[in-house]
Order: sequence, then structure tokens, then C-alpha cells
Amino acid sequence: GIGFIPEDRRIFATLTVEENLALGLFTRWHSGAEQRRHLDRVFGLFPRLRERRHQLGKTLSGGEQQMLAIGRALVGTPRLLLIDEPSEGLAPMIVSEIFESLARMRDDGIALLLVEQNVRRAAAISNLCYLMEKGRIIMQGASSELMDDDSVRQRLSV
Repeated sequence: GIGFIPEDRRIFATLTVEENLALGLFTRWHSGAEQRRHLDRVFGLFPRLRERRHQLGKTLSGGEQQMLAIGRALVGTPRLLLIDEPSEGLAPMIVSEIFESLARMRDDGIALLLVEQNVRRAAAISNLCYLMEKGRIIMQGASSELMDDDSVRQRLSV
């Protein structure tokens, strides 16, 4: 019930998008119809992946590779997704698309444990935040309350 999306994506560069996604289906047995439903769910979340389903992973942009990494974890029907730095190295437009998808997953009942340097983006889709500095938790609380805290806003503007 746990999916993991590492910071460096770790897709299989020499496999197609569809083959990468199929690897996520090996976490439990699925009938052919269930497999198609899970793949369609990912393609609904990331339509670009449907368009590129026959492309090799190494030919995708960084944002598309991140979508693929998320999709591969998602087809395994996790109840919890562990996500490390989903916005790292991505263009702002793609970051928005990734975070919109994460919010949809959250709304669908998937718990997200997100490590992210973009505090504003992370707080916008989370209930609770733990702010770390130099490996130590310096503040914690409801996301909305932390984002209203003057000391947090000061730290973010630096």
C-alpha cells in the first residue's frame, strides 16, 4: 500500500512509457481489465504520457519523466505515496501541473508524505507541515497556520 517516488525519478530509460508503468502493476495481481483501468487513471492524470506511451523513457523531458515516476507508483494503487522533491529541476509550468496532480491524488484519498523545498507549493496541498533547517525540524503545525506565521514568511523571503 506504499508507493515511492525518489528524488532522481529512477525510471527505466530503455523501456517505453507503457513498459515503465506496467512495472508498477507487479505489486499485486490485477486482471487485464484492472490493469487497463489503472493505466487509464494515470493517463487521465497525465495525458502527455498517453501521447508518449510508446516512447523510451530516456527521450522524455524532465517533467515527463517525473510524471512517469509518479504514474508508475500510482498504478500500484497505493494508499500512501512517499514523494521526494517532485519539483526539482522542472520548469514552473510543469511544477504547477505536478502539484495539481498531487492535489487530485490527495482528494482521491491517497495520503502524501512530501519532501519539498518549495514550501509554498507543498503547504498549498498539505494539511500539516514540518519545516526543516540544516536537518532539524524548526517548526511544525497546520500548513495554513505556518504560512500565516510572520517568522515563516520572513524565512521564505530570504
